[in-house]
Amino acid sequence: MIKIDRYTCAYCGACVSVCPSDAIELVGTWIRIDEEKCNPCKACVSICPVGALEQEPDKEREK
Repeated sequence: MIKIDRYTCAYCGACVSVCPSDAIELVGTWIRIDEEKCNPCKACVSICPVGALEQEPDKEREK
């Protein structure tokens, strides 16, 4: 799952345009990630100019 640091996010929409599975949506001044659509390829993490996105560890794999 991709985590958004809402204090750091500039809401520029770069992550929205790069997401190959259309899992990220910019709604007004809010970024929303559809966890069911997200694959997570980390394209959004790589493109974020302010480093507001990060991939959380998969809890199922940690068990």
